[in-house]
Amino acid sequence: MLESILIAVGVTAGIGAVVGVILGFLGEKFKPETNEKLEAVRGCLAGSNCGGCGYAGCDAYARAIVNESENPSLCVAADVQRLSEVLGLAVSEVEKKVAFVRCSGTCKKTNENYNYRDREECRIAYLAPGHGSKKCPYGCCGFGTCAANCPYDAIRIVDGLAMIDDTKCRACGKCTEVCPNKLIQIIPYKAKYVVRCSSHSKGKDVRMACTEGCIGCGLCTRVCEHGAIVLENNLARIDQSKCTGCGKCAEKCPSKIILKR
Repeated sequence: MLESILIAVGVTAGIGAVVGVILGFLGEKFKPETNEKLEAVRGCLAGSNCGGCGYAGCDAYARAIVNESENPSLCVAADVQRLSEVLGLAVSEVEKKVAFVRCSGTCKKTNENYNYRDREECRIAYLAPGHGSKKCPYGCCGFGTCAANCPYDAIRIVDGLAMIDDTKCRACGKCTEVCPNKLIQIIPYKAKYVVRCSSHSKGKDVRMACTEGCIGCGLCTRVCEHGAIVLENNLARIDQSKCTGCGKCAEKCPSKIILKR
């Protein structure tokens, strides 16, 4: 009986060894060729698969650069110098951009319509009456859906308001995609002044909802000498390509929601 068991074990082990050798030989024989240039390009990219370049991830973008001659300047976090050396051509740096939250409505500054007791997720709160408990239906829900989806840990919720760390943000756009109120936008990193509000309500309603909100008075548009500010649907908007950073709009704004970055 013992002898039969030992024979069975030996045969099984022998077969396993033979199969292992065969698989190892076949694996080595049919191993795909390594594309060193592709790997080198991939190593120059951000590595976070953020999708900011327009591709599904860094691997897909690297393949497009190598195999389809795609523009190698689409990654905002690429090692430009190293990438230029790998490709043997000049790769221009992408204009640095950053995400910006168009809201000043912290818990201390906003009034509430009711107590929200559902799941603390911005997209769920947005479906509630008034887009959540805050009296301003245009403001930040404050539950951190943007922060949870940021691959760079660049967003924090402070007193019910999303705050972005410019030093970490790479403008991948994932936060803009998940914000139900669409109040996060990508702006040039060098933007001089910004309007930290997204409300389209009339002045009286804005004041009832938030102590800091654009009331649509238009004073900023009148003092801007470069035509960089327009009033659209009761909300000031700055054309960053025209703004010179003189600061007159911020000085004149009665709500103090035009701020220097």
